[in-house]
Amino acid sequence: MAHTVRGCSLALIFVIMSLLVKAKIDVCKRGDVTVGPSHVISLGSAVNISCSLKPQQGCLRYPSFNKLILYKFDRRIHFQHGHSLSSQVSGLPLGTTLFVCKLACSSNEEIRICGAEISVGVVPEQPQNLSCIQKGEYGTVTCTWERGRDTHLYTAYALQLNGPKNLTWQKQCDYHYCDHLDLGINLTPESPESSYTAKVTAVNSLGSAASLPFTFTLLDVVWPLPPWDIRIKFVNASVSRCTLQWRDEGLVLLNRLRYRPINSRSWNMVNATNAKGRHDLLDLKPFTEYEFQISSKLHLYKGIWSDWSEPLRAQTPEEEPAGTLDVWYMKQQIDYSRQQISLFWKNLSLSAARGKILHYQVTLQEVAEGKVTLQNITRHTSWTWVIPRTGNWTVAVSAANSKGSSLPSRINITDLCGAGSLAPRQVSADSGGVDSLVVTWAPPGKAACAVGEYVVEWRELHPGGSTQPPVSWLRRAPYNLSAVISENIKPFVCYEIHVHALSGDQGGCSSIQGDSKHKAPLSGPHINAISEEKGSVLISWDEIPAQEQMGCILHYRIYWKERDSNSQPQLCEIPYRDSPNSHPIDSLRPRVTYILWMTALTAAGESPQGNEREFCLQGKASWSAFVAPSVCIAVILVGIFSVRCFRQKVFVLLLALRPQWCSREIPDPANSTWAKKYPVVEEKTQLTLDRLLTDWPTPEEPEPLVINEVLHQVTPVFRHPRHPNWPEKGQRVQDHYTSEEDTGYSASSPPPPRALTTEAGQVVDLYKVLGSKGPNSKLGHPASPLTVLQVDYLPTHEGYLPSNIDYLPSHEAPVADPLEELPQHISLSVFPSSSLHPLTFSCGDRLTLDQLKMRCGSLML
Repeated sequence: MAHTVRGCSLALIFVIMSLLVKAKIDVCKRGDVTVGPSHVISLGSAVNISCSLKPQQGCLRYPSFNKLILYKFDRRIHFQHGHSLSSQVSGLPLGTTLFVCKLACSSNEEIRICGAEISVGVVPEQPQNLSCIQKGEYGTVTCTWERGRDTHLYTAYALQLNGPKNLTWQKQCDYHYCDHLDLGINLTPESPESSYTAKVTAVNSLGSAASLPFTFTLLDVVWPLPPWDIRIKFVNASVSRCTLQWRDEGLVLLNRLRYRPINSRSWNMVNATNAKGRHDLLDLKPFTEYEFQISSKLHLYKGIWSDWSEPLRAQTPEEEPAGTLDVWYMKQQIDYSRQQISLFWKNLSLSAARGKILHYQVTLQEVAEGKVTLQNITRHTSWTWVIPRTGNWTVAVSAANSKGSSLPSRINITDLCGAGSLAPRQVSADSGGVDSLVVTWAPPGKAACAVGEYVVEWRELHPGGSTQPPVSWLRRAPYNLSAVISENIKPFVCYEIHVHALSGDQGGCSSIQGDSKHKAPLSGPHINAISEEKGSVLISWDEIPAQEQMGCILHYRIYWKERDSNSQPQLCEIPYRDSPNSHPIDSLRPRVTYILWMTALTAAGESPQGNEREFCLQGKASWSAFVAPSVCIAVILVGIFSVRCFRQKVFVLLLALRPQWCSREIPDPANSTWAKKYPVVEEKTQLTLDRLLTDWPTPEEPEPLVINEVLHQVTPVFRHPRHPNWPEKGQRVQDHYTSEEDTGYSASSPPPPRALTTEAGQVVDLYKVLGSKGPNSKLGHPASPLTVLQVDYLPTHEGYLPSNIDYLPSHEAPVADPLEELPQHISLSVFPSSSLHPLTFSCGDRLTLDQLKMRCGSLML
């Protein structure tokens, strides 16, 4: 089986060699390429290249047309007709260049003949900085050097070491670019002062170079191994007694230690001679995690340091806290007798805490009482309590760990903004970068010398938020008028900043808003309600969400315009800090539908508009808009009514517009004053009526009827009825009209009755005659003739009204009347005037008032 495998291997080798030989033969079977003087030349040298065809290897059909071409890589550099070609080439670059010779029998075909490679390089430089080391007591000697520039040729390096007693060690590199060699020998510490010499030689095709000899002793070249098994011990759990321990090689004489807190970049260095793997550290801080490393060396002056050991991390024990807490507070009034105190404090630094803080102790007491009012323990960095508004209060806060408590920080509760004279001036907040703000201010005028310190306080604005954002603050000396705040600062967030000036138990403050980076808000305010209040419009809105404000909002804008109007909208700009999420607008007109919306502005620009709301003001016009026209109308009316004729016309018009059912009651003729004033006329009238009524039966006396409708300024004219003793139809009746004094009477105040005298000298009672104007007559012409008709005296229970009145044509010219200029009477009564007829007598020419009866049935509606 072994023989079979061996035979197969030999056969495989034979096949491979045959293929290589065949490939060589196939490549150069038509000719040869020769190079002179050598295939390896130095930089800048020239070389001759020749190409020749073997017999009967030229062009088969036309041997005389043989054309040999020489290529440098893929670029043609020379050609010649015939069986051979020769060319000299110079200026070749460093490295290897390939030349190829080809045969061309036609313009389209080239046959490869053979090729050659020419290497261009330089003589090796002298190796520099030769050094040797031995890793640990039991390591081997390794030497390193610098080769110098690249030769671009294969270069061999040989290292030779000569020691005491003519000992020699030599070794050569078997790889390219060699720059170090391990001799594989160990130098024992039996003779640490013995000298050794090392040298390295570089050789290539163009020459050789040797380094300078390097002479050393064992202590010079031995590189100790780094210490191991490092540990730390704290005696009695105290940081004041700390011991670092490790293990080292036996020849180590010197050690160096370095250590640092893990959050620090700088190291503390300590040298220890003959430490024997032990060293005490005295300056470590309590409750701090440290990193420790150690290095070793065999001699104080000779040799090299070992590598640093693997790092050891350990935390020192706790100690009682040092320093005091930085405490700040805020006051908020709850009601007239109570106030809320919110205390805040910062965590102690690691160096001050000197351990893990377990809790904080808060002590509250009233100064006047001198006794502790409240003690509380909390693990948070804030505390809130409600105390009375009266009295002086002081608070003490201390931090405690497992070893003890810190000294308490005491503060007196005062009004931080109570002293206006201490308020800093010209407070400004500018961006100091993406995550910082620069706050500057000016001292508070005359009280600047009294300022003990400044406190800059800031907190994130969370409009409408349910939780209060954390408060941050920093303190500044009285001569420092600026501060860079970077704690809890985020871009596109608005912060409210207060600058307090403190002097003893007094304080003054000023505030401002600022942001480190801003842009226009992402959305506009949302209008949630529009209401009408005393003729103005009150608009209420919701705050923009904090994540969409994108910085400090400076102003709100309220826009409005009439619905379906193409005009530019009106606007009202409101400062952000002065708006309690509502604002009134007084410039909207009543009963006009408006469209309203809002936007918000930061220093970077205006937000998109919020939601649109429609609103129509339903209230009355404003007081000024109502009073001004009223005053003008009153002045005009007073001027008009100062003219007498206009007053009379208006008075008559008002009398005409009054409905008749509003008039005074018509008096009973039997009880009239006129009948009592004129007894003579009454007697004559009685005689006439006696004769007139003797032929008629006397009807039953009905109840007197009170009539609420009378005729206004009507002067009736009687015509005697057709009776033998009365005037005939053509006789005139004496005219009667109302005098100028009667113009002051109205329907509600009838004028005194007057007698009418006929042409026969008879006096007719005014109450016995009811006149009616003709179609063309006027109020001032009572003399128009009337037809006197017989009166029907059928009694009814409704009262007495005349009937059967006929108009007679006029026979006399009208008589001038002082009321000629008054407008014609216009009756708007529910009783039409056409229903009233003059009385007509059928018995005699005399009629007493108590015998006069009017039918209500003759009243035509």
